[in-house]
Amino acid sequence: MKIIALAGGVGGAKLAHGFAQILPPENLTVIVNTGDDFEHLGLYICPDLDTVCYTLAGLANPETGWGRVNESWNTIANIEKLGGPNWFRLGDQDIATHLERTRRLKNGQTLSQVTSDFCGAWGIKNTILPMTDEPVRTIVNTVEHGELSFQDYFVRLHCEPKVKGFRFDGVEQARPAPGALEAIKESDAVAICPSNPWVSIQPILAVAGIKSALEAKLVIAVSPIIGGQTVKGPAAKMYQELGITPSALAVAEHYHGLLKGFVMDKMDSEFAKKIAVPTLATNTLMSSLTDRARLADEALHFIGRL
Repeated sequence: MKIIALAGGVGGAKLAHGFAQILPPENLTVIVNTGDDFEHLGLYICPDLDTVCYTLAGLANPETGWGRVNESWNTIANIEKLGGPNWFRLGDQDIATHLERTRRLKNGQTLSQVTSDFCGAWGIKNTILPMTDEPVRTIVNTVEHGELSFQDYFVRLHCEPKVKGFRFDGVEQARPAPGALEAIKESDAVAICPSNPWVSIQPILAVAGIKSALEAKLVIAVSPIIGGQTVKGPAAKMYQELGITPSALAVAEHYHGLLKGFVMDKMDSEFAKKIAVPTLATNTLMSSLTDRARLADEALHFIGRL
């Protein structure tokens, strides 16, 4: 079974890793959000791409889910000592990734080419694609500060401002990364990982051609909200501030018209009758590598039944 996974953030990376544990490498393509990419300290940083790649390569920090395992912090400590910005914490190994990516991009390589080369270096045999090679930037409209770049909202201000909406700067000019539409067309099903619907998945769907390609496929989504709360990240807070009660039901309705099936935690099974597509209620919390593979396996069996 050929699967496309749409992913961003730690939850998305974990389920993508679950699929990677049980599918042949050629049967999994992960399309990753790049709306939170930004330039910092002169470096081109791709937080979601790196989180997905580090996770699939077994290099991710198991405590945070992002960044590198066994990281050191000499560079950022000295930048801080010299009066430079320290609000976005970059470890020494992580900085090497950004340095080399920036060098290659300046030399004319595309983001998808760089990502493919990095995956080869890290031993990742699955296909990992940025949603686009063109720059798209998620802008968060807030009550207190007006429009903020995503990393200013997410990291510098710790998701504290109240959100009013989102836009994706540059998405009108963006095209899907080479191979993305072909991979979707050739897939048997698409899994929207338990990533933030507003700022991890919506940017991918906003790239011209991707959503329309998905409409012809069997698409399922896994809810990132369990019992009204998110395990990580501000998705539940965003729903609340936008006037929507955060729940698995809200996530299912977010993807209305796109889904053929929906996976939610068994804690939320009460919503099954209100969701317009077939549902699977199971344990969606991924606390271990075994949990990731189990949830991916259950999602694949659910797809098979659909």
